[in-house]
Amino acid sequence: MHAKTDRFIQIALVIAVFGGWEGGIALGWIDPFFFPAPTAIAQQAWNWLSDTSFYQHVYITLTETALGYLIGTGLGVAGGVWLGLSRRSARILDPFIKGFNAIPRVVLAPIFVLWLGLGLWSKVALAVTLVFFTTFFNAMQGVREVNPVVLANARILGAGRSDLLRHVYFPAAASWILSSLRTSVGFAVVGAIIGEYLGASAGLGYLIAQAEGNFNAVGVFAGIIILAAFVLVIDALLDLVENKLITWRPNAQAQATS
Repeated sequence: MHAKTDRFIQIALVIAVFGGWEGGIALGWIDPFFFPAPTAIAQQAWNWLSDTSFYQHVYITLTETALGYLIGTGLGVAGGVWLGLSRRSARILDPFIKGFNAIPRVVLAPIFVLWLGLGLWSKVALAVTLVFFTTFFNAMQGVREVNPVVLANARILGAGRSDLLRHVYFPAAASWILSSLRTSVGFAVVGAIIGEYLGASAGLGYLIAQAEGNFNAVGVFAGIIILAAFVLVIDALLDLVENKLITWRPNAQAQATS
């Protein structure tokens, strides 16, 4: 019952916001040059989606996002687990990690373009730097939060290092890691889009940059809406994976009625 009510409120908010936006333009309260009508944005998005060449741009951005996400996640989980288990290594590398993490990622984009060119890998590299630290810190903290009693009991039962990793550390850190995976999706998209925005010949970021260069606010907003929908679809898929992997978590129905 609560879930249906919440869904109704969400739909009502969407109708109120976009309806008010459209009405404000019709009444002359909103300048369509800066805030184009939602119907115009929807029409532009539909024109793109109905054009087969548009999906080449989607494919390029999706490839950059997926590669950056997978590589950044893999490196982040591996590094986080390693430094979570090795306190000495963590102390040695701590100032270097903090220093690199303090660098704004956007300023790295021109460097990656210089090193790797305007092709795919400069965008992937930027996405990796954005994804890595989010996953890294969550994995490290998740490993360090393992219950010492559970760890001691596993060792008493004869669990070796690989057994501890498989049956104790990774299950304990799973919720930390999976929560970071959801956040990292947006960062991976941001990395790909910023890279395309600064220099590319294709991709959704390229389309948005082209629209901005032509002072086409409709195209900019349409690109933003498509990107938002793109991230929401990936987030929904990750939600399904999370529900499958974390079997002890209360199901969605129990959460909805709580």
